[in-house]
Amino acid sequence: MAHGKLLRATLLVSLSLVLVEGTDPGFVGRITNKGLDYARQEGVTALQRELAKIKLPAFSGSFKVKHFGKIHYKFDSLQIRSFQLPSSTIAPIPNVGLKVSISNAFAEISGHWRVKKKRVLSDHGSFDVKIEGLSISVGLQLGNDSAGRPTAGTSACSAHISSVTVHIHGKWSWLYNLFRSKIESALRSIMEKEVCEEVPKSVSSKLQPYLQTLPVTAKIDRVSGIDYSLVGPPVATNNSLDLDLKGEFFSLAHRSAVPFPPPALSFPVDHDRMLYFGISSYLFNTAGIVYYQAGALTYEITDDMIPKESKIRLNTSSFGSLVPQIEKLYPNMLMKLKVSPTSPPSLAIAPESLSLAPTVDVQAFAILPNASLAPLFVLDVATTISATVAMKSNNIVGSLKIGKLQMSLKHSDVGPFPVQLMQAFVNYYAAQILLPQINARLAQGFPLPLPDHLQLSSPILQPHQNFLLFGADVQYG
Repeated sequence: MAHGKLLRATLLVSLSLVLVEGTDPGFVGRITNKGLDYARQEGVTALQRELAKIKLPAFSGSFKVKHFGKIHYKFDSLQIRSFQLPSSTIAPIPNVGLKVSISNAFAEISGHWRVKKKRVLSDHGSFDVKIEGLSISVGLQLGNDSAGRPTAGTSACSAHISSVTVHIHGKWSWLYNLFRSKIESALRSIMEKEVCEEVPKSVSSKLQPYLQTLPVTAKIDRVSGIDYSLVGPPVATNNSLDLDLKGEFFSLAHRSAVPFPPPALSFPVDHDRMLYFGISSYLFNTAGIVYYQAGALTYEITDDMIPKESKIRLNTSSFGSLVPQIEKLYPNMLMKLKVSPTSPPSLAIAPESLSLAPTVDVQAFAILPNASLAPLFVLDVATTISATVAMKSNNIVGSLKIGKLQMSLKHSDVGPFPVQLMQAFVNYYAAQILLPQINARLAQGFPLPLPDHLQLSSPILQPHQNFLLFGADVQYG
């Protein structure tokens, strides 16, 4: 449990590792001061537990006593009974990283002591130590490796103790007063050294592995994945910690360069939530390219997809009432519609709306008795689609609503006919068959790049020019 709790110190740091390669990012992450303060509370509690486990080394020496000569002493079996870190701060240091400062910390230590002088005296007993006014300053340097994974290291550590008080128990405890300052000085040096040795160990053994749980890539389905790799180290400002991820869909079968750059994002200043993501239209539109090139945006509609109670059937008899040539050429046959976009869909994000304006080909076929297809006609269909997005289980999900369709006859194998006659049929198939299929896929969404055991709460989602602003509070557990 201590392992997991220590990781809370940086959960928000790792959370925000989200942007894009190049001048402008496709996915932006920002941790606000509120978020850093949550990290401070969780992380210092975990650090307190780790420091309480420090194994203190024994120490020994000798001193001279008038009329006795040289007396040897040894303090061993040192154990920390408690370690308290009541006051702390965490702050971004611009262009450097994070600084954690702890003040007024205190600890209690117990152990055994012994003194010895050859053939004269030998005694032993127990002792208790109170360490007060302990201050710790830790610099945390954040970066990224060649694979785009986040890294963390300790750039500096200092510890200072203002007061050490030792209480000796035993028959010869009066001897302690003769070398009191030496013992207290030794304990002060040991504690200051051990604290600043423990912090880098915890960063490398616990924080760094935890940061590696942040997904560099996320597989979405059999077609695509998302590249969430860091393209640069996190950037600390006066009020936040900002990081850049690539934020780009890619094909699992064949990855290729995106033919357009990400748009510039004007990230707003907002501090109500712990964490903010700026999700660029670039991310969504790279998805459009990947699925378009894979042929995954092509849909087929057949009569068995239509509810049995519907009077609008997908067969030559129904269409023959509109275009008699169809039923004459192919009487009493089922039909198939193939719907495919003529170009990759492009999502436009504006402060008041999310929209697409796709153009698709609707190709109609008659299904012959031998199951082969006879082409009938091709319609060119354009429309405006409104989109909505939401968060569900740490995923961004969406849905579409189709507007009015505009159609024209692109090609006909059954002679010319007025396409207006098809309006009701095509509207029905689009709204009742095609759109539910698309929305079912969009409802699965795509995951936000989050490290293990992290949950988001109180989400807000707002459209801005060319990007969505997503904000949330954070809980680790």
